[in-house]
Amino acid sequence: MPAQDIVSAPLPNAAIGELLCLAADEPNRTAQQRRALQRAGRAAFRWPVEASELVAKGSSLTELRFVGPWIASLIQEWIREVPQVAVPPPIRRDFLSRTDVDRILGSTSPRERVRGDLQTHTRGSDGTGSIRDMALAAIDRELEYVAITDHSKGLAIANGMNESQLTRQGEEIRALNADFECKGFRILRAVEMNLSPTGEGDLDLQFLAGLDLVIGAFHSRLRVTEDQTDRYLAALSNPSIHVLAHPRGRIFNFRTGLNADWQRVFEFARARDRAIEIDGYPDRQDLDIELLKLARDTGVLISFGSDAHAPAQLAFLDFSIASARRAGIPGSRILNCKTVDQLLAWTAGLRT
Repeated sequence: MPAQDIVSAPLPNAAIGELLCLAADEPNRTAQQRRALQRAGRAAFRWPVEASELVAKGSSLTELRFVGPWIASLIQEWIREVPQVAVPPPIRRDFLSRTDVDRILGSTSPRERVRGDLQTHTRGSDGTGSIRDMALAAIDRELEYVAITDHSKGLAIANGMNESQLTRQGEEIRALNADFECKGFRILRAVEMNLSPTGEGDLDLQFLAGLDLVIGAFHSRLRVTEDQTDRYLAALSNPSIHVLAHPRGRIFNFRTGLNADWQRVFEFARARDRAIEIDGYPDRQDLDIELLKLARDTGVLISFGSDAHAPAQLAFLDFSIASARRAGIPGSRILNCKTVDQLLAWTAGLRT
């Protein structure tokens, strides 16, 4: 997946998103206006077409998500004037828009097939679709497998599941796999295990050994500014974890995420044959491009996850793919380019 440059419109959606966020910070705004501007600024990264193209065609900008007449008038003025847009602050930096992603993916044919999605959620925890719904969405995207990675019990805010609940979910997955076998498709029994700030998981080790895949993620103390290298090394030392999910914990215009000696973290993961995730959820896009270039250079394995919480959100896998291609990460280092048998052989090998 060779590195790709982004060729943008005169005022691309990413720049409009930044202008909307800046406008929300202006002191004369009401609380309602700030919320509307922030919401539209975040949504700009998901718009399926450049706003400037809609204006050029004479179409209404209110076709775009969270754009009403007032915000449309602001955007039209910016498109006419094409203002200079400064480099965004770290909390909004290095996020691809949907149109950026489409340009990257459309610029060349991928050399390696992306066969699966390794982070999805169902209504078992905080998603809205059933396991079957997510599997059918993955089949529609011509994938060969999908991992169901609902949250574990330590994350109560996301209706995290305990061992008994996950066992019942596993039985449902086995039954569905019998139905999907004729389609050449496989659902993986997996979990997004919640990690404590010291890198410890919240599920029984014997139970975890029976899953196809375990991704681990931090969900607490994500605003600390001190170096967090030790918590990453502790998590990667956990014999049950195959993938470190959304590693920094950053969220667009909400938090910048954790700091660490990333070269040391990536080298430690590579030495233990663990993978680092590119979370494709548009608000996350974690890891960012600079850290992905470092990951490329250190040789660590990479995992793609859409972090979908609804069937349509499996399209977010494209953000992961585009980020990897932009950073020049080869398919040979990407778990999702493995066949399901190759992937399961890898996870089984880590347990021996």
